Amino acid sequence: MSESERRTLFESMGGEETIRRVVEAFYPKVQKHPSLAPLFPSDIEPVMNKQYLFLSQFFGGPSLYSDTYGHPMMRARHMPFPITMERANAWLDCMKEAMIEVGLADDLRDFLLERLKGSAYHFVNTPEND
Repeated sequence: MSESERRTLFESMGGEETIRRVVEAFYPKVQKHPSLAPLFPSDIEPVMNKQYLFLSQFFGGPSLYSDTYGHPMMRARHMPFPITMERANAWLDCMKEAMIEVGLADDLRDFLLERLKGSAYHFVNTPEND
């Protein structure tokens, strides 16, 4: 196995700095999105910090989220919010735009988004007509 094959996604994408940049590019898009914005508080900083901690861990970096908040239990944490398939797709679209904005390579971006799809679709808890 080559050194590049042993690297975590966290390392491959540029570690802490890149994840911070993605999170900082992502949330302004979410706040402007008509179906996503109502789900988020006006003080977005705590949400951004949690997202940074989670994505760092999710992509193979240090267990920052678990060290701070315990097991992620992300589906349970998202149950209070009406998440439809449309909103999951909108979230993924905003994340894709953020990754493009920070300059992630296409193949890496596509791989990261594919990993995130599982989580995004797992959080869906509300039919479209609600």
